[in-house]
Amino acid sequence: MNNFFKIGKLVATFGTGGQLVLEHNLGKRTSLKGVENVFIEEYKESFLPYFVESVKIKNDKEVFVKFEGITTKEAAKRFIKKEIWLNVNDFKKFSSRSAPISFLGYTVVNENTELGEVCEVIEQPHQVLCKIIISGKEVLIPVHEGSLQKIDKKNMKLFLSLPDGLLELYLET
Repeated sequence: MNNFFKIGKLVATFGTGGQLVLEHNLGKRTSLKGVENVFIEEYKESFLPYFVESVKIKNDKEVFVKFEGITTKEAAKRFIKKEIWLNVNDFKKFSSRSAPISFLGYTVVNENTELGEVCEVIEQPHQVLCKIIISGKEVLIPVHEGSLQKIDKKNMKLFLSLPDGLLELYLET
């Protein structure tokens, strides 16, 4: 999964020609100009490429996207609620450096201990949750003004001060 970053999901169809609405978390208005394909995780860690025919901006968080080979509203419906992923190069090109999604790929450090790499960012109203994997288990790490100590963009590290007992909740068997 290190080569792909989740940017959002397909939330609706649009029109009758197979267009879909992609709701993204890239942190800025974008037309995804130059993206040849996006990836959909059909099965766990099995990313299938879908070639982009056209993209049109709807608003700051949504675009209309048309994939090659999907020509009807009925064919497009099967993609609703599917998550969309970009390869790492396209992700870096289109994501805002100030958006929470830019934490993807960063290493979380708590009290000088590296915990793991951020593999998903979940935006909540008052905080951001970063999903990391520790000993094969998914752990959600809260990132907010109370826990965030420092962001090292050069070395891609998030320095946090996590509440006592948080990690133990996830790692107990």
